[in-house]
Formats: sequence, structure tokens, C-alpha cells
Amino acid sequence: MSKTLLLIFHPDLFKSRANAALARAAFDLPGIEVRDMQTLYPNGLDFSRDGAAEAERLLSADRVVLQFPVQWYSTPPLLKAWMDAVLTRMFYMEYESEGRRFEGTPIMIAATAGNTPEAYTPGGRNMFPMIDLLSPLRATAHRCGLIWSAPFVVYRADKLSSEELATAGRDYAAVLSDWIATTEKRVA
Repeated sequence: MSKTLLLIFHPDLFKSRANAALARAAFDLPGIEVRDMQTLYPNGLDFSRDGAAEAERLLSADRVVLQFPVQWYSTPPLLKAWMDAVLTRMFYMEYESEGRRFEGTPIMIAATAGNTPEAYTPGGRNMFPMIDLLSPLRATAHRCGLIWSAPFVVYRADKLSSEELATAGRDYAAVLSDWIATTEKRVA
């Protein structure tokens, strides 16, 4: 069975409604390893120690999902720190033994946003479509030779009813299942 690594970068998953609902939905899928990164690294990452451990975890996966709430048009600080520690190590310090082996891995972004989809339009309150706000992550995936997949985005995350959250969870599980069934790691 293939392995999908789902890394959740929420500052407090226990207080989250939307990210927690998505995590619960993904947790029941076969072949998915779900990791709450804030719980694992409450004081941040140690570049040398944690970068090596996380690189090994990535190399053991056939595909990777990065799940997080969009905060001020960006990722949470821990995701940026994780990228600095892990991807810098893999692609600048240990390219031959790690980065090259990670190339060709499919990656998906699962993001939650507090505003409506209409707010993420050129004339909307947030001015830019969500896909544009995720461009730095897409550029990073491209630089690392990863296979970019369409992001899964939940809007109005903090305003959804229990029923809407359940629907979002089911939709997420369905998208993940389809993505897992149709993607595979390409050998570099």
C-alpha cells in the first residue's frame, strides 16, 4: 500500500473547527499518516536535528499534503520554519542523498480561509484569488521538482455550521481518495 503523509500546520488544532474536521476526515483513510506539527514542535524546529528527521519522513512517503489555515495571506510561521529547515537541507545541503530522491513526489495544499470565495477575487476584499496567494508554495514545489496538484480550499472556515463542516470533511476525504488513487511518485 502506498503512503500519504499529511502534515497539519495549525497553531492550535484543538481549538480549530475546520482544520480539525478535515483532519478527522483524512485520519480514517487508508494509507494516510496524519501529523499535527504544532504538537510535535511546540517550540519550533531545530534545523539540524528536526530537519533530518522530517526529511526522512518525507522520503518515506509517496505523496505529501500540507494542511494549514491561511493567515494574513500566507502560511503559519511553523510551516515556513519547517520549509526552511527541511527543504533547505534536502535541496541545498543534501541534494544527492535526499532532494533528488524527493523529486517527483506529488504534493497537495489543503487550506482554510476565513472569508468567502468572493472576497478572493480581483474586486473582492482580499483582492487576489486564493490560487495566486498560494503561488509561493507552487513556486517552491516547482523548484523542488514536486508534482503540484490542485489545492483543496475551505472558505468561511470559522463561520461554517456543524453540517457544513461535516460536508467539508466528506468532500476532503473524497478529494484525497481520488488524488491518492490517481497520483504516484515519479522516480527521478
